[in-house]
Amino acid sequence: MTDTAIRNAKPGEKPVRLYDERGLYLEVSPTGGKWWRLKYRFDGKERRLSLGVYPDVSLKDARDRRDASRKLLADGIDPSENRKAMKSARTDRAANSFEVVAREWFAKYSATWAANHSDRIIRRFERDIFPWIGGRPIAEVSAPELLAVVRRIENRGALETAHRARGNCGQVFRYAVATGRAMRDPSGDLRGALPPVKGEHFAATTEPKRVAELLRTMDGYEGTLTVRCALRLAPLVFVRPGELRKAEWADIDLDAAEWRYTVTKTNTPHIVPLSRQAVEILCELHPLTGRGRFVFPGARSNGRPMSDNAVLAAMRRMGVGKDEMSGHGFRAVARTILDEVLGVRPDYIEHQLAHAVRDPNGRAYNRTAHLSDRRKMMQQWADYLDKLKAAAEVIPLHGHMA
Repeated sequence: MTDTAIRNAKPGEKPVRLYDERGLYLEVSPTGGKWWRLKYRFDGKERRLSLGVYPDVSLKDARDRRDASRKLLADGIDPSENRKAMKSARTDRAANSFEVVAREWFAKYSATWAANHSDRIIRRFERDIFPWIGGRPIAEVSAPELLAVVRRIENRGALETAHRARGNCGQVFRYAVATGRAMRDPSGDLRGALPPVKGEHFAATTEPKRVAELLRTMDGYEGTLTVRCALRLAPLVFVRPGELRKAEWADIDLDAAEWRYTVTKTNTPHIVPLSRQAVEILCELHPLTGRGRFVFPGARSNGRPMSDNAVLAAMRRMGVGKDEMSGHGFRAVARTILDEVLGVRPDYIEHQLAHAVRDPNGRAYNRTAHLSDRRKMMQQWADYLDKLKAAAEVIPLHGHMA
């Protein structure tokens, strides 16, 4: 068969076949279409396979496709079944691409988020993530690929966004693991790959050596015992500032080492496991304020909690700048170091921060979820802060939680 013969082939009332060799032929339909076919036998049965349309597929290309199919036959593989399997695999890969899984995760959880938060998350994916790895099968995305994506964000000067993007991708990967579309979350391999954030949003020093200096400064506060205890307890429990200053003795069980209260932001029950160090602070304060309602009563009245400015004012008097630490900033300190230095599971951290955390079926975990592991985490955190304060040089803790 030659190209000239193919070009000159005319249609007839019935399909016309022009044969090449080794099963390859061109079928000319009554309407003029020219189709490459391969005739072969498998398991004793005659079969046919389409190899494309001329002239999109040239004579040379058709012969190459025939040879590839015959090689499969020589290996005991039916070319038709192989084609179906390859098509199915491509469909599965497309259905399980990072973007498809990310949008599924977003649809499942975004209904519980504030509108502006939801908009920020999806815009971050669409602008910074999907163009680079959106089409990749999620199970095949590697840590270096993900690092390249977040590095692009960092390189344009948006370091905080880069950290948030890594965290959002981690949530998607963990959702993929839970739903059987991936084996692991590669975002965990990027701990420490990005420099820490030095932003202005709820000012927080997250560099461990500077945190150590800050803790030593706070321990040296010489004001009232109530404020001093609040300062020392704040890093250990990392609750919202309003929740700390409004803490009530009725909600604290020193024997069980637990503080149970309702989160003001979401109106949901929450448990804070108290480390040995936190219990010691509360025991020191109890003789002074324990007969009243509030753990940290105001300076003028035991019937009201301390001022929302009491802790901040104390830090400022000690020379801690507003660009270094805010009352809310202890949450950022804990979240960053627990994740990037101590390697604690992100969902344990999110639970303890009283953020909405849901299982793969979209159900909110109750307040006792992972309580035993969170108790270990809180003690590990308190011990780590002690090591920070005592060490001349900061050495990351070994034996972190899985």
